[in-house]
Amino acid sequence: MRGGTTVLDDVTLRIQAGEHVAILGPNGCGKSTLIKTITRECYPLARPSSSLTILGHDSWNVFELRKLLGIVTNDLIVTCTRDITGLEVVLSGFFSSIGLQPYHHVTTSMRQKAREVLDLLEIPHLADREMDAISSGESRRILVGRALVHDPLALLLDEPTNSLDLHAMVELRTILRKLAQSGTGILLVTHHLPDIIPEIDRVIFLRNGRVFGDGGKCELLTTQRLTELFSVTVELARRDGYYHMW
Repeated sequence: MRGGTTVLDDVTLRIQAGEHVAILGPNGCGKSTLIKTITRECYPLARPSSSLTILGHDSWNVFELRKLLGIVTNDLIVTCTRDITGLEVVLSGFFSSIGLQPYHHVTTSMRQKAREVLDLLEIPHLADREMDAISSGESRRILVGRALVHDPLALLLDEPTNSLDLHAMVELRTILRKLAQSGTGILLVTHHLPDIIPEIDRVIFLRNGRVFGDGGKCELLTTQRLTELFSVTVELARRDGYYHMW
């Protein structure tokens, strides 16, 4: 629950390490809360029938867990939009912080790894740029770098293309494809069908805080099922492995 509202209700899911999965649903269906539950910002109600294990454990030192998961959320975008450089944001991924603090010990190997990640994401020119002076698309790629710098087992992305223009969306999706092909697990939350890159083959539908469907793309990404999910008549097209809906 969040406040007095039940946001996730009787949700049963199992996602394997290294799996590429998209969670799809209308606004308010519980997608972001599910991500926050995985990252331990929210917790299930303390009931005998409720349980949650992450990478085989039900109890974690959250700082140890964050070394294994790369997180990119809209909350982080807002928090990082200030006078810290892109390189500082990427390095802060080693410490699960936002930016660097005087007590953080940044090693030479950490700086080298951060530079390698910036090169991977094709944004080395943003290393010395301050976050409040770059575009939304550039900020999102910096946060992907922050999430990747410690070589996580999985990347969790909460509506990653929000506020991006068409060029920035295409660039980000290209980067996500590269990461998925390299073996990084992708757990993507969205309500935009084109965010579901071709490497993602499993889709989970959420509606009103419950699992409304769970299966392969060919099974769930149909006109009938999407009309039921969003409660509006939709048209559907597929091109080059991407789905489009209007």
